[in-house]
Amino acid sequence: MSSAFKIVLLAILIFLGKAEQAHAQKGPSTKYKCMIQMTNYAGEGAYIVISLIDPKGAYEKTLYVMGPDKKWYKSLKEWDKFRTKKPANISAITGASITGGDRSVNTIEIENSKVNSGYKIRFESAVEDKEYHTKDVEIPLTTEGLSSKSDGSGFIRYVRFSAN
Repeated sequence: MSSAFKIVLLAILIFLGKAEQAHAQKGPSTKYKCMIQMTNYAGEGAYIVISLIDPKGAYEKTLYVMGPDKKWYKSLKEWDKFRTKKPANISAITGASITGGDRSVNTIEIENSKVNSGYKIRFESAVEDKEYHTKDVEIPLTTEGLSSKSDGSGFIRYVRFSAN
């Protein structure tokens, strides 16, 4: 066996070991269906961002974005500050905005280690030429929080989760 082949094989094994280690550190996760029911407001579609908030109240991760046009992300002021400081590719977790009275069901993935550990899920909402709601809905990331209906305070009437 040539030494070049051995080096390539060793590099592949090291890479696979690091990839497995990174996956093990992340831990298992669960996919949840997240149903959002909007209030009956008049106007443009709402942009909504769903974020994972750590126990200290800081943004940790963007879970889903409803609204595909990046030029409107600045209207979600608090999340946009996080997004610009810690840029991430969110194209895989971005969907259409949602209008008044409509409902939307999307799938979000949550690491199991975050449940019952002091985390929250925050729903921010903004509509063009209307107000912005930093905490339209904020749900404790607990077994109970994921199994009950949570009422909104702005454009969102309520949110409900169910395990996939």
